[in-house]
Amino acid sequence: MTDSVTAAESARPARSRRAGKRERLVAAASQLLYQQGAERTTLAEIAKVADVPPGNVYYYFKTKDDVIAAVILAHEQEIRTTLAAVDARHGTPKDRLKGLVSEFASQSEMIAQYGCPLGSLCSELDKRAPGSGPAAAGLMRLPVEWAAGQFRALGREDARDLALDLMAGYEGSALLASTLRDPAILSSAAARLSRWIDSL
Repeated sequence: MTDSVTAAESARPARSRRAGKRERLVAAASQLLYQQGAERTTLAEIAKVADVPPGNVYYYFKTKDDVIAAVILAHEQEIRTTLAAVDARHGTPKDRLKGLVSEFASQSEMIAQYGCPLGSLCSELDKRAPGSGPAAAGLMRLPVEWAAGQFRALGREDARDLALDLMAGYEGSALLASTLRDPAILSSAAARLSRWIDSL
């Protein structure tokens, strides 16, 4: 799942010059982790993108792991905001599920370039260091649990399995779209997922 990171959001650090230094650092770290991964991202790069003197980073974050923990928390807040917005815009469980699928499809160009923000982060952090993986995995549970709730509202006893199928369909398509640099893969998958939801 994505957490509504868009091309405009990728430019967030440039837009947020007036935001506090800590917020700018987290936004810059989120952008860089997404675009180039945790291993390649340095605290100096984060400071540069955030327009914060490099020495000031240590006032807010002692290590890169501290920055990553803040990015995970920011992703969690964005996922919750996205899911709440989908809930508010759509009146039925099927419409909510299709609304989430539309969120996926709306970011196909960006996902084809960099991958799914959520899936990429979870996968990378799971391999990176002890402690990061479980926290990142909690991010993936948010949309799965939300989708399971929608399927339960449809009276489905297999709600969790259906939620996992939905997320697997999206994440797999996001991986293929990114690997092949073809946003049409994700757009087509979103259309299929919407038809599948209608058929339930």
